[in-house]
Amino acid sequence: MRKKIQRWLVRALGALLLGGGLAIGAFVLWIGPLPDPGALRQQGPAPGVRILDRHGRLLYEITHPHQGRHTWISLPQIPRPCIAATLATEDARFYAHPGVDPIAILRALWVNLREEQAITGASTIPQQIARALLLHPDERAERTLRRKAREALLALELSRRYGKNELLEIYLNTVFYGHFAYGLEAAALTYFGKHAAELDLAECALLAGLPQSPSRYDPLTQPQAAEERRRQVLHLMVRHGFLSPEEAQIAAAERLRFSSAPFPIHAPHFVMAVREALVERFGEETMFAEGLVVTTTLDLAWNEAITEILRRHLEEINRPRPDRPGAGARNGAVVVIQPSTGEVLAMVGSPDYFNATIQGAVDGARIPRQPGSALKPFTYALAFDPRNGPRLTPASLLWDLPQTFITAEGESYQPINYDRRYHGPVSARVALASSLNVPAVAVLEQVGVPRLVGLLAELGVRLPGPPARYGLALTLGGGEVRLLDLTAAYATLANNGRRVTPILIREVRDRRGRLRYAASPEPGPQVLDPRVVFLITDILKDPTARALGFGSWSPLNLSRPAAVKTGTSSDWRDNWTIGYTPDWVVGVWIGNVDQTPLREVSGVTGAAPIWHTVMELLHRGLPARDFPIPEGVHQVTVCALSGKLPTPDCPQTREEWFIEGTEPEELDDLYRRLRIDRRTGGLAGPEAPPEAVEERVFVMWPPFAWKWAQENGFPMPPLEAYEGIEGAAALRWVSPSMGVIYRRVLHLAPEAQQLLVELHWTGPGLPRRVRVEIDGAPWMEWTRPPYRAWWMLAPGSHRFTAFAQLADGQIIEALPLPIEVR
Repeated sequence: MRKKIQRWLVRALGALLLGGGLAIGAFVLWIGPLPDPGALRQQGPAPGVRILDRHGRLLYEITHPHQGRHTWISLPQIPRPCIAATLATEDARFYAHPGVDPIAILRALWVNLREEQAITGASTIPQQIARALLLHPDERAERTLRRKAREALLALELSRRYGKNELLEIYLNTVFYGHFAYGLEAAALTYFGKHAAELDLAECALLAGLPQSPSRYDPLTQPQAAEERRRQVLHLMVRHGFLSPEEAQIAAAERLRFSSAPFPIHAPHFVMAVREALVERFGEETMFAEGLVVTTTLDLAWNEAITEILRRHLEEINRPRPDRPGAGARNGAVVVIQPSTGEVLAMVGSPDYFNATIQGAVDGARIPRQPGSALKPFTYALAFDPRNGPRLTPASLLWDLPQTFITAEGESYQPINYDRRYHGPVSARVALASSLNVPAVAVLEQVGVPRLVGLLAELGVRLPGPPARYGLALTLGGGEVRLLDLTAAYATLANNGRRVTPILIREVRDRRGRLRYAASPEPGPQVLDPRVVFLITDILKDPTARALGFGSWSPLNLSRPAAVKTGTSSDWRDNWTIGYTPDWVVGVWIGNVDQTPLREVSGVTGAAPIWHTVMELLHRGLPARDFPIPEGVHQVTVCALSGKLPTPDCPQTREEWFIEGTEPEELDDLYRRLRIDRRTGGLAGPEAPPEAVEERVFVMWPPFAWKWAQENGFPMPPLEAYEGIEGAAALRWVSPSMGVIYRRVLHLAPEAQQLLVELHWTGPGLPRRVRVEIDGAPWMEWTRPPYRAWWMLAPGSHRFTAFAQLADGQIIEALPLPIEVR
């Protein structure tokens, strides 16, 4: 019995050993031969990536990261905050694990699932070194269990063979931080223009957050994302005991200034964008392994000339004069696109890439900024489109008067014009060309904010955040866009409504000359109706229509037909001019990277002269071309003020373009011939003698325009002339604004602190009476316009209600209006 047991045990042990050996053998075969960890720093020569302009001039040669232009620094030379920030972000238990950290893997999985984004990584620093320096380029891109297993075995061997400090030094000298910066020393010089030893805590935190996604957190093109990432790194440093909360708070409040140490490069912002595109298309390792030669779309001669134009104009407007201070504009950017192909022939991101005082390394062509009125053409394009129902034509009458709009949140919104004046009745043509704000908001209220957000997305203009965050102020620049994207959207207008996607690269060949990529510009999707595009273009090129807003002589006028639009953000931080001909599209932005407001400079005085000079340069030697007229549009004679068909009483007519089917069919009803009794100034009755009667033509101002007409000296028709006029009845608040909090001044007398209460009426004739109640109690009643009075401020929350009673007894009620007085 004992022998049988022994034989069974021997057989079982043999089977176990054989199975284990087979398993180990299978594992070894599955893993395959591993690279020699001793070759960690022995990188063989590899060709660089040559980036050329469209004519073959060298812009920059990107050398291989592990043998190129980067300086190795020892661990003692690296600031302790940079080491701590790196460890907290990449491998907090670096000194405690043997190369692979199961706890970090589980923690990272939990954090990333909870936050729904990559907040912290699971790979240890030895694993990252093994992947970046030892695995074959093809294997690095794999997402397989075998690659992770090989990476883990190599990490264990690296940790055994090298000391922790040596591995950390290797990592900090080879990791990629973006913008050609491999290693901390290169990153410090690239982003801050200083050596790594000079970095402070806030700067270290920003750099430590870059390696996980250098393009997503790029502070030179994605400043908001970079700032959020820096705060995440500081939070991780507090969590892992590297910082106190107070130290993290001080570091988070520090405003960083970006610059770059000079190195030989042409068109640096453009080259950075090309590098990102190459990495996205080919991958970083393939890019170097094949020694790519990249021919771009850039014309270096033009790019350098435009950089000089930008620099000279900023110097000019910043020079103080006796009649005005300097503009205080340190930054600017210019983009040139060929609309027929989408090729970017110039992209200047700042007047001086290496100027630390202006943070010139920040790319003004690709950072999000508020566009001011530069989005208005797309609002009007939606309103002009007959597929959406004929809401508007260039002849349509709009009212540039004080108006209160109710937002989706139920709050009031009162836009004002750039010149802080109101211009009364204007055509849609004049309203857009002269960039009037109140009509633009009224038009957007008709077409709807979601449709404008959707159109911008179709044009390639990316707005940050969810669409629901945007309101009626979007058409005035209440959102952030990139100059490159917005210039491409205008290129869509120049391309008859077909979307234009910016192209930076014409072709890519490997070092043997084999073609690896060639751009094939194809017509983009038809985003806008060509007839609508023609209307928008005809308005934007009309110097007469924009004279109200910009005068007859301005930098917006070229030696040839050109459509152009300016934009100035409400806080004076951003200044835009974007315009086009059939040949070229040019976008210009000026402002300050640190968000400092400009002084006494607008789109027409700041960015427009740059746009004008660049456009004249680009068109030198080219024949002047006008925009083609598409089928389906024609001109109709209209009454200039109302936009309707003229009557004998209309004193001024003009020719206007219409899409077929949207022409006016109604006769003008704004001008009206009345019989006036000279003795009374009222309507002449049948008893009035003929010698006392004269006929006069009046503008039948709607009641909401009476105040403006009287203030601007226009004769008013007698009130009885309004009886029987038809129209939609509406009672709207002019003042106060909904939801506003008013504060009393304690040292002023109560009677000196009053609030204007005013209403506008539109409808059939005039109401018999208009009544206002405050908190349910009667307050004021009028039997004729104007419907306004002053109310003494009283502390507390108040509810204003207003009612109009018509001649037939019908009651029209305005929306309730809540305010608060403190």
